[in-house]
Amino acid sequence: MNIEDILEPGSVIANLHATSKKQVLQELSKVSADLLGVDPRRVFDVLVERERLGSTGVGAGLAIPHSKLPGLDRMQGVFARLEKPVDFDSIDDQPVDLVFLLLAPEGSGADHLKALARVSRIMRDCAFCDKLRGSDSPDAIYALLIESSFVAADNFRVAS
Repeated sequence: MNIEDILEPGSVIANLHATSKKQVLQELSKVSADLLGVDPRRVFDVLVERERLGSTGVGAGLAIPHSKLPGLDRMQGVFARLEKPVDFDSIDDQPVDLVFLLLAPEGSGADHLKALARVSRIMRDCAFCDKLRGSDSPDAIYALLIESSFVAADNFRVAS
């Protein structure tokens, strides 16, 4: 699975203005709902429910909120670079400024986990995250994410 399978150019936000974790989730819910043709409240509710299990703030300024949404027929990602970092209850207590939202169909099981693993693998590269932080164009961010997906796949194949 490549990032381009779950992310499209219209699902990248270069300068999301939000002042709280809740507001980040609300804004990303709206964007993903528009892409998927679903009610934004449904998206927000499943994301909040997932956050109650434990924060998806994984550290180093990154959050990967994710959940399964009944009725979806495909996975959908939304990436946002925040204007200013917000508290996300991250495991390292650091604020978050990069967010990769992932929504999956209810029965996706292993595919959902593979997508999460792919996103995590790409985003744990500090130099790559610095490039994302330094870009203020949705098109440039999208290109970086797609390119990194292929680089990570090549590195993974070599290491296997």
